[in-house]
Parts: sequence; C-alpha cells; structure tokens
Amino acid sequence: MNTVAGVLEAARRKLPASEARLLLGHVLCQSAAWLLAHGEQVLDEDDLRAFASLVARRAGGEPVAYLVGRREFFGRDFEVSPAVLIPRPETELLVDIALAKVGAGETARVLDLGTGSGCIAISLALELPQARVTAVDASAAALAVARRNADRLSARLRCVQSDWFDALGEEEFDLIVANPPYVAAADPHLAAGDLRHEPATALASGTDGLDDLRRIIAGSPAHLAPGGQLWLEHGHDQAPAVQDLLGRAGLTAIEQHRDLAGIKRVSGGRLSPQPASGHTR
Repeated sequence: MNTVAGVLEAARRKLPASEARLLLGHVLCQSAAWLLAHGEQVLDEDDLRAFASLVARRAGGEPVAYLVGRREFFGRDFEVSPAVLIPRPETELLVDIALAKVGAGETARVLDLGTGSGCIAISLALELPQARVTAVDASAAALAVARRNADRLSARLRCVQSDWFDALGEEEFDLIVANPPYVAAADPHLAAGDLRHEPATALASGTDGLDDLRRIIAGSPAHLAPGGQLWLEHGHDQAPAVQDLLGRAGLTAIEQHRDLAGIKRVSGGRLSPQPASGHTR
C-alpha cells in the first residue's frame, strides 16, 4: 500500500489522477514517467506524510500551483505563491500578440503592468533580448516573486513598485501590456474553486470589473511613445466596453483577438505616430 502505485491509487479517490501524480512527483522530486516506471518503490514515512498533507490540502481546495510552488507558462516554469495570480494558458495569447507587434531584434521599451509572477514580462524579455522590459506591480511581495523568477530564468528585467503608472513619472514606452484585474467584485466565481485562494486584488476590479482597465487605458497615452501600442487581456464579455474605452482614449488601429475558445480575450490599439494638430506632449 505504501508503494508509489499504492499511494497514487488511494489518492485518486480524492483527486484526479493527474493532480495526484503531480503532487507525488513534487514530493519525490521525480517526473510522471519515473513514477510510472517505479510503481513498486516503497515510500518512507516522511514522504508519505508530506504527500498525505498535500492531498488533503488539495482536496480542501488549495490550488495545485500553490502547493507545488510553480506553474508552466509559455514553455517555462515560474515560481508562484499566494502573493501572485496563477498564470493561465489563455494569457499566452497576450504574449503572442506582443511578440508579433514588436518583432525580434527590436530595441523596444516594454512595460508590463501588474506583473505578478512576472510571467508576461519575463517571457517577453527572453523572447526579445534587445528589448528593455519594465515590470510594475503595486505589491512588494509580488515583485519579490517576479525578481526571483527573472534571476532563475536569466531574464533582464527592471522591477518597479507602483500603482499602475504612478511611480513612472513621464517615462514613455513603445509597448504596454497588462493582464489587470477584470472580475466584477460581486461575481460568485470569486468564492469558488482556485479563485478563493488567489489574491483578490489581482482579480476583482469594481462593480463591473472595469475599474482598472479604465485607469490603464486612460493613463496610457501619457506613457506611450508616438506610434506606441497598448495591449490588454480582459473578461469574456468586456470586449465591447474595452473597444469603446480604447477609442475614447484616442487610440487607433484597434484590434480584438480571440482565444482558443473563440472568446475575444485581448484588445489593443496604437497611439498616433504624430501628435494631433495643436497638441503637444
């Protein structure tokens, strides 16, 4: 019963098999393939207790990513903790679009607002080695996670603690990206599943979920270089509102992109390359 195969079979009464394998692999520092090949290996008491604790915590609703301390994003493992939002696969769309808009080899100035674990900023810094990437977050604890991820993945990254643009002075950027909070404060999903354990400040944003999107979009023209672009992830039903906000902020060439589920998930636009007549910046 205390073999690898035995404890996995017992855990499957409480968890999906994939989660049980991930948790046991974490305890033993082994891959899923190793677990399959060593089903008869007997676990010692310390490993049994550690695995049982993780199974109980996961059965109680704690996210697997927080239990193992990592989550894959854009082909790399990122450290995560309860101080940061868990990276989602759909957010990779934002990175793909940013890479397509900037292009490899360009020395773009890139800003990631609300960086959390740093997964977006670090992915861009590694894929665009000539870019100068700045990662902003209001949370010192989140920035500490981002810095550790940048150091471990050898990404050149500047981290700034700031409430959106507040600490950036008059700095301008060629590309601004953000995956801000966009869930309505009263949304019942916030009290269910993994969301219960993630930082509320990284999820909820006012009565309609648009408060932070409004602030970012309204503030972006002052921090975009002429011709610079803003790209944002948003909620499944917020595309019309975000499109309107982008237009009201004076951005042009507005585009909206669908995720793999066919949902308009990322929207963005460009600041005019030339100031409007009579307008100075």
